[in-house]
Amino acid sequence: MTTLGTPLSPSATKVMFLGAGELGKEVVIELQRLGVEVIACDRYADAPGMQVAHRSHVIDMTDARAIRALVELERPDLIVPEIEAIATEELGRIEADGLATVIPTARATQLTMDREGIRCLAADELGLRTSPFAFASDGETLAREAEHIGYPVFVKPVMSSSGKGQSFVKSADDIQKAWEHALSAGRGRQVRVIVEGAVDFDYEITLLTVRHAGGTDFCAPIGHRQENGDYVESWQPQPMSAAALQAAQEMARKVTDALGGRGVFGVELFVKGDEVWFSEVSPRPHDTGLVTLSTQDQSEFALHARAILGLPVDTSLLRPGASAVIYGGVNAEGVVFSGIDVALEVPGSQLRLFGKPVSYDKRRMGVSVAYGADIEESRMRANRCASAIKVSEFTG
Repeated sequence: MTTLGTPLSPSATKVMFLGAGELGKEVVIELQRLGVEVIACDRYADAPGMQVAHRSHVIDMTDARAIRALVELERPDLIVPEIEAIATEELGRIEADGLATVIPTARATQLTMDREGIRCLAADELGLRTSPFAFASDGETLAREAEHIGYPVFVKPVMSSSGKGQSFVKSADDIQKAWEHALSAGRGRQVRVIVEGAVDFDYEITLLTVRHAGGTDFCAPIGHRQENGDYVESWQPQPMSAAALQAAQEMARKVTDALGGRGVFGVELFVKGDEVWFSEVSPRPHDTGLVTLSTQDQSEFALHARAILGLPVDTSLLRPGASAVIYGGVNAEGVVFSGIDVALEVPGSQLRLFGKPVSYDKRRMGVSVAYGADIEESRMRANRCASAIKVSEFTG
C-alpha cells in the first residue's frame, strides 16, 4: 500500500526536480494535488516550475558538487531530472549511496542524456531498426561519415534539447556550417555530433510509454509536425495500421524495459506503412504530449506523477485533440500577452502560458490545446487559438 505524507512536515514525501521548465511545471502541479512536497531547481531564477513549487534553488546542474550538496540539504525521496544538461554521473553516485531514488533510474538518465548512449543501446544492444548513423568529434570526421552514409543527412549535437543545433544537410558544401551550428547548441563539455541518414517515412509519432507498479501501458500514438527540429503542433490519435502500432509498442517496450524504472517515456518513432524505425527516447513527459491535457483524463503529467509514486494509472483516450505552440516572437524580459479573450472564444480550447521570465524569437512561451469531432477540427481549433495570442515587449 502506497502512503504519502503531509508537505512541509516531518512526514512529507519530497520530490526534487532538476530542471523546472513548462513540462516540469505541469508535473509539479499534479504532485501538489497529491500532497507531495516539491523542490524545483534550475539554472535561472523564476523558471516555470519554480513558480508552483514549495521552494526553489538556482544551481549549475552540470556541477556535481552543487547537486550533491543540494541533495544532502533537502533529502528528497525522489529526484526527477527534467533536462539533459545534468551531471548524471553524480546522480549515479547519489542513487548508489541510497540518498534518493532517481526517476526513472540514474542509468536511464545517463544513457538518454546523449544521443550516442541511447542510439547504441537501441541499435547495437537491442537490435532495433534505426536510420544509418555515425558519430564525429571534428569537422573532418563528420564530412567523411556523412559521405559514407550518403546525402542528405541530419547533423545533431549528441547532447542538446530537442531540435536545438540540428541541421538538414543536402550536400558536402554545407557540412562545415552544420558542424558549427551543432557545436553552438550542444550541451555539456563533450564536442561530439551524430550524423544520421534520412529515413523515407510517412509520418513521425511519439508513443508515450508508462512504466508503473502494475506493468507497462501505452497512450494512443501522437502525431506531430516539426520545423527545424522543433515541434510546432501535435495531435492525438495519429491514425496508423494495426501492424505498425503493434511494432511501435513492441519497440517502445523493449527500449523502456532496458532503461527500467518508473514513469512516462516519450518514445519517438518513424513510420512508413507497417514499417517502424526507432528515433529517440526521453525518460520524462514529452513536449508533443502537451496535447494530452485535452485528450486524456490523465494527462502525461498526471501519469508521470502517479507512476513515480507507485499509484495506478489510466492511459485511455477520451477524444481527439491537438496542440499548437505559441512562440515569443520578440527578445525581451517580462513580456505581455494579448488576444487571450479572442483565443479562448475558440470552442474546446485551453491555453497554457508558461510564465518564462525572458522571451526569445523562437522560445516556446505557451501552447494551445483543443479538442474537436476529429483530428482535422482539433488542429484547426488549436491553431486558431494559438494564432490569436500576440506577445509584445512590456514598455511600462
